[in-house]
Amino acid sequence: KSLPKQQRYGQRIPTKRSLQKRPNDRSEIGKTDLKRVFFLLLCACLLYLPELHQDPPNSAANRGVTLLIWTHPFGHYRKLPDCWARYQIEGCTLTDDPLEYPNVDAVVIHHREIATGAAELPAEPRPRAQKWIWMNYESPTHTPALWRFEGKFNLTLTYRADSNIFLPYGYLEPEITRNPDAHLLHAPSRARLQRPHLVAWVISNWSDSQARVAFFYELQRYVRIDVFGRVGLPLAAGSGSVVRLLSSYQFYLALENSQHPDYITEKLWNAVVAGAVPVVLGASRRNYERFLPPNAFIHVNDFPSVRGLARYLLMVRRNPSRLWHHLDWREGYSTVQPSFWAHHYCSACRAVRKSIGTTQVVHSLERWFWSDPGLSHSHSWERRGL
Repeated sequence: KSLPKQQRYGQRIPTKRSLQKRPNDRSEIGKTDLKRVFFLLLCACLLYLPELHQDPPNSAANRGVTLLIWTHPFGHYRKLPDCWARYQIEGCTLTDDPLEYPNVDAVVIHHREIATGAAELPAEPRPRAQKWIWMNYESPTHTPALWRFEGKFNLTLTYRADSNIFLPYGYLEPEITRNPDAHLLHAPSRARLQRPHLVAWVISNWSDSQARVAFFYELQRYVRIDVFGRVGLPLAAGSGSVVRLLSSYQFYLALENSQHPDYITEKLWNAVVAGAVPVVLGASRRNYERFLPPNAFIHVNDFPSVRGLARYLLMVRRNPSRLWHHLDWREGYSTVQPSFWAHHYCSACRAVRKSIGTTQVVHSLERWFWSDPGLSHSHSWERRGL
């Protein structure tokens, strides 16, 4: 489900004002062409989120379905959403009542609870045509006991682009969107480019064995880093506290706890929403460019050394034109950060409606989840009609 190898995100979407300007030379014409190409590429990427943007195409999928939420993730109860009222996804009934198990069309099962023994899988044999959906938003490094669940599930719901139900931690949409999980972006004025503080890092899970901690120790030798969270300065309580904090910082360390394809979490998107330039450590640059324009972030692998990265950050801070290069793309976009777990349940429901009449079995869950999507784009499964 990745874009063709030769395609890349480029410039920001052209606005009406920019399109009305007459290019003065060939370079301006080239920039206009790049903007048009990027708009088309972004629209193509949105097609990889069919459960969010397409209605069920066949008559069978027009009947309503019921999904059972087997366990609330991490033991934290959340009220189940009304999928129509919130996302205009119709025909979806959600329940967390285990007594409804024999009657539901699908069961959403969060990995952590069944892997740790906090919950057992539903009883088998399962009702005819019922689908089990494996839901997981941890990286492979932090996903234990996968081997125990080979051949148990019919659909996967994860951040990976090659999941049956693909819902990343965040993504861009052009212009204003009606999605309730969206935030409209703006490019800063040139007069307000510089911010009072340089670099921030928010971390709750500190381990000296992690690559991001080793990177931090090295980078702090050259630039000041304000650390917040359990091991640093206190972070204000309440939703949106990280975004509010980052609104006064020029750069944010969006460092993942492990490096895996497509594992690009809210750390990146919090920085984008706040208008801080994210410095990323995680998947490859090419992987990040499937979600953001190439100038929207700074990848640690772009530099031969941490010292070289530090020099670049200090140079950008002093150079308004270079700083503008990392921020001017924002105009004309909205970021969508799917709400945990309402967005996921409703997306799963739409996918189940679209797949009425067929089923499949994921036989290689562990091998797939640890694989590189660039080498393997699908699960190993059997498909059959019902």
